[in-house]
Amino acid sequence: MDRLIIEKKLDSLQRCLERIRSKAPLDVASLIRDLDLQDVLVLNLTRAVQLCVDIAVHILTERRQPPPETMGRAFELLAQENLLDPALAQRLKKSVGFRNLAVHNYEAINWAIVHSIATRNLKDFDDFARSVIATALTGSGDRDG
Repeated sequence: MDRLIIEKKLDSLQRCLERIRSKAPLDVASLIRDLDLQDVLVLNLTRAVQLCVDIAVHILTERRQPPPETMGRAFELLAQENLLDPALAQRLKKSVGFRNLAVHNYEAINWAIVHSIATRNLKDFDDFARSVIATALTGSGDRDG
């Protein structure tokens, strides 16, 4: 496995999460009033989701798995490979739905949901990173190792 690729993506993921944590306002009303803040949060949340998908696909490719039909399916396949908790896989799959909305239908974004993700749900991304480090990078999830 090309550890360097995954490590760089994990570093990028951590930068996105730090940016979100540093900019997330205390209340939804503040987010609704601040267009720049909206952009910062949505950009970094969509990047975080995309980085997780990219990491998942890279791991699956290295394990000689066929490419997933959808981005969300990548997380389910990691769970099937015992590299990711199934409940976490489902939550990350849902994050792909947010990413798709943010990228393709920006005007329909619910800022209360963005605020909730930014202030209460970043742990899923942290948990994903920990799972990748614990299983894919150390080899403990390998069938042969």
